[in-house]
Amino acid sequence: MRRIIFFVPIVFFVLISCSKKEVKFETFATEAFAYDLGNAWEVNATVNVRGFEQHENKDGENFSISLSYYVDVTTSEGRKIENLYSDNIDLSKHEKFTDIPVEAQFDLDSTYALGKYELIFNIKDNYSNEEISGKVPFDLNK
Repeated sequence: MRRIIFFVPIVFFVLISCSKKEVKFETFATEAFAYDLGNAWEVNATVNVRGFEQHENKDGENFSISLSYYVDVTTSEGRKIENLYSDNIDLSKHEKFTDIPVEAQFDLDSTYALGKYELIFNIKDNYSNEEISGKVPFDLNK
């Protein structure tokens, strides 16, 4: 009986430590800023993504991911400008991915008023067909 009492916590610990924790498909650590170029603005933005589906290649040596995304901007007047920037990310490496940065860089011309803006990353995992959005504020100011 003593041995059973001793082994139950060990078996429980092994089961818990061996179980995989599923990571939710999500964005985190967003950042955006705009540079005044005189007659335009250059906007740079980054959002990190985790929880995407990964495929292990047949050789068992590489893991691949496939994401597509586009960026919308909400102006200081509340107007939404859709699909200002879009791109795809197709990566492969020898070990599993934990997270990746998703980046956007684009220009806004001088017709955009000074004020607070919001950039929206719309990201799709092409393997699982899941979609998420990540928002990040930025300012146009002199």
